[in-house]
Amino acid sequence: MPHSRDEPLGPDVIRIAIVVIAGAFMSILDTTIVNVALYDLGISFKEGVDSIQWIVTGYMLAMAAVIPLSGWIALRVGPKRVFIVSAVLFTLSSLLCAMAWSLPSLIAFRVLQGVGGGLLMPVGQMMLAQAAGPKRVGRVMSLVAIPMLIAPVLGPMLGGFLVDGPGWEWIFLVNLPVGIAAVILAVKLLKPDTRGQAWKFDPLGVALMAVGVPAITYGLAETGSAGTISTPKAWAPIIVGASLTTLYVLYALRRERPLLNVRLFQNRGFSAASVTAFALGATLFGGMILLPMYEQGPRMESAMMTGLLLAPQGLGAAIGAPIAGRLTDRHGGGIVAIVGLILLTIATVPFTMLSATTPQWLIMLALLFRGMGIGASMMPAFAAAYAALDRSQIPDATSQLNVVQRVGGSLGSAVLAVILGRRLAEIGGGTSANPQPGATIPLPVREKMADAYAYTHWWVLVLGMIALLPATVLFRVERAARAERLAALSSHTD
Repeated sequence: MPHSRDEPLGPDVIRIAIVVIAGAFMSILDTTIVNVALYDLGISFKEGVDSIQWIVTGYMLAMAAVIPLSGWIALRVGPKRVFIVSAVLFTLSSLLCAMAWSLPSLIAFRVLQGVGGGLLMPVGQMMLAQAAGPKRVGRVMSLVAIPMLIAPVLGPMLGGFLVDGPGWEWIFLVNLPVGIAAVILAVKLLKPDTRGQAWKFDPLGVALMAVGVPAITYGLAETGSAGTISTPKAWAPIIVGASLTTLYVLYALRRERPLLNVRLFQNRGFSAASVTAFALGATLFGGMILLPMYEQGPRMESAMMTGLLLAPQGLGAAIGAPIAGRLTDRHGGGIVAIVGLILLTIATVPFTMLSATTPQWLIMLALLFRGMGIGASMMPAFAAAYAALDRSQIPDATSQLNVVQRVGGSLGSAVLAVILGRRLAEIGGGTSANPQPGATIPLPVREKMADAYAYTHWWVLVLGMIALLPATVLFRVERAARAERLAALSSHTD
């Protein structure tokens, strides 16, 4: 009899994985393409980095707002229906993004995209985790990581080609065939829905969560735009958002079935995984907006060349994640996540020393190892959290870890954009100091611009280091949980 860790995934799990990969590939491909296009979008709409970043931040905030509803909607409507409707919404909103006539309209349509994308991944992960069980969750999570591996390699190159060629509108139109394929696969491969008993809908909880975190993010962004927190446009949203978030926690503790099960945070392993996911989301998504603008700004590279230069990060993740998945099944996700985070931290150091003449081969090499660190830390951390929970808690845990990751990404994007914008403003004119396509900027000015990106990457490095401490706690908790299960299995066998 094969060992449990070598138990095959089975056709049912493979079918679900194919559908989830298709949907996740669409949403992640869009994110990586958009990052390469941010510089050109800023020029097209005549906006600075502190405004343009809302194209990314608005998308992730919308995802964070709907992810908590994923478990309820999946039980109420059925996961297959939810997945199909979400894919259709994402595809149609992509068409609207391509038709945007201004930055506010594009941000609004990106929010619609986020609503569709916010349900695709957690519902898919929920189906996969429940079908596979804890013994195979490492390999299942590595399957889910496939779109996270391929899309970051393909996305920047495809985005650069589209931006330099037919125009930025095509970074959204390219989603249409992928979205149609995802819908067809879901219809044909997923089994008919079996609805569960959904808990009572909680409109007050939805309102508190949907307003609280976005308000904090908006206030932080306005702090950077105004240059001070003393303006009411900055401190008022932060206070309102913090108050609503605190009220939600107190409110959720009194409810039998809250929107987000905050009682899960009493589990040390889940709490540690949440902090790790938050910091990883901030350093990953926040850092992803910096390098494309660096390459097209002080380095004066084309969008296509920028995409090629950034591809090694996706390649590194493609190398690291499958290996990490198998190591997670054998040794646990905690130790694998720690190794991945150490690699990620070390590989971020070169970006704190960027200049206008940093060798591109060094940047690409650092990106390769940074990608390996990302691929070896994100999903193992999730898997380690699942190992410390009961199977019945997996749907709530999946939803909340995705929320925490997206919130970290949105806050990271906003804060890093603010820091970068402030440093660029010090050399005169914010992102207007960035060159127009074909312009020639003196090397001393480009060096000052590059220094702003190097300075901002120090904050990316700090965020990566923050994730290390809770990862060590996660390792201990997961190891103890595995030991308890082995002891229980041994006593049952005896």
